Amino acid sequence: MKRPKIVVLGAGYGGLITVTRLQKQLGNNEADIVLVNKNDYHYETTWLHEASAGTLHHDRVRYDIKKVIDNSKVDFVQATALKVDHQAKKVLLDSGELDYDYLVVALGGVSETFGITGLDKYAFTISNINSARQIREHIEYQFATYAVEEEKNADRLTIVVGGAGFTGIEFLGELGNRIPELCEEYDIDQKLVRVICVEAAPTALPGFDPELVKYAMAHLESKGIEFMIGTAIKEATPEGIIVAKGENETEEIKAETVVWAAGVRGNPIIEASEFENMRGRVKVEKDLRAPNLSDVFVIGDCSLVINEEINRPYPPTAQIAMQQGELAASNIAKLVKGNTNLDSFVFDNKGTVCSLGDDDAIGVVFGKKVTGTKASFMKKMIDNRALFMVGGVPLTMKKGKFNFF
Repeated sequence: MKRPKIVVLGAGYGGLITVTRLQKQLGNNEADIVLVNKNDYHYETTWLHEASAGTLHHDRVRYDIKKVIDNSKVDFVQATALKVDHQAKKVLLDSGELDYDYLVVALGGVSETFGITGLDKYAFTISNINSARQIREHIEYQFATYAVEEEKNADRLTIVVGGAGFTGIEFLGELGNRIPELCEEYDIDQKLVRVICVEAAPTALPGFDPELVKYAMAHLESKGIEFMIGTAIKEATPEGIIVAKGENETEEIKAETVVWAAGVRGNPIIEASEFENMRGRVKVEKDLRAPNLSDVFVIGDCSLVINEEINRPYPPTAQIAMQQGELAASNIAKLVKGNTNLDSFVFDNKGTVCSLGDDDAIGVVFGKKVTGTKASFMKKMIDNRALFMVGGVPLTMKKGKFNFF
C-alpha cells in the first residue's frame, strides 16, 4: 500500500515544529515527509532586528535545518515554492514539482507597504538574513563615509524607522545601544545623529498596555530616539521620506537610511494559488485546514485566526505559529492513521515581551506586567524556549542567549 506523502512548505517557526513533531508521531513506514525551504538554514525571525542593527552577528540568528530534523524520516528539498495546484495535488517549485497527499503551507510573510509610493525601492525591510545584513552594513557605511568626507552630509547620520509596532520598537531599542558604539568607533559626536520613528497610528505599540507603552517610549527617548506619532508616510524618495502634515501639507525628512517595519502580509504563493485570502492570509477552519480543502493546512503568517473574544485576528507571531505547528502535526498524524476526528486550534497566550535593547524590555507574562531587566530576562528565556522546542538542549546551548544581566 502506498504511503501518504506529507509536504511541508517553509522551515520557519511553524514549519519546523510541524516536521519535528511529525517525525516523532509517525513511524518510518506510515508516511513520507518532505520539507521544502528556500535556504538550507532556519533563521529566528524575532532576532532579525538585532542583526539589522549590528548588535548580534547574523550567523547567531540562523542554524542548519538538517541538524534539527531526523534525516532518516524527513526528505529536505532546498527550493522555492511558487504555486499550489489544488486539483492535481501538486506544488510547483522553481526546480520542478512535488505531489502531495497532505500539504502544510508555512511559508511566513512578506512586508506590506500598503501601496505607499517608493517604499519598495527606497526603504529597507527587516525580512530575512540578507536584508538584515544589508541594513547593518549600510548603516555602518554611512558612519564610515561621514567620518572621511570633507563636505559633511548630515543626512548620512539620519535614520528613519517607519512603524512603531513590535518590530519597529525592538529595532529602535537595538539602535539605541548600537549608535553610541558607532559614534565612538568613527569619532562622531552623537548629537549629530538623528533616529526618527514615524507611526501613522495614534500610539506606539498598538494593543499594548498604555503604561508599558509610556515606559517604552520614555526609555527610547532617553537614548535620543525621536517619535512622530499619528504621522503617515506619504512617499519614500531617494533623499528620504515625505510625511503628511495636516490635511493638505507635507514635510520632507531627509535621510540616507529608511527602514520600513510597519506591516506583514502572507506569502505571495497564497494569492498565486488562488486560496481564499485577505492580504495573502487564509482564514483557516478551526482544525487549521484551508476552506473547502481537506488535505491542505495553513499556519503561521499565511493563516488568519480570529480571536473570538474581540472578533479580530490574532497578530502573526512566532508563539502562535509554533502552537499551530503542534496542532497541524497532530491532526495530520490522525488523518494518516485513519482518524478523522480532528482537534480545534485554541491559542494559549503565554504572554508577550518586547525588547528595548539588550538590557531592557516590557511585557505581559502570565497576566502580569513586567519591565526592565526582569522583562529582558523573560525575553531571553522565551527566545531560548523556542530553540529548545525545535532542537532540544544541544541547539539551545549553541545558539541560546545567556547574558541575562
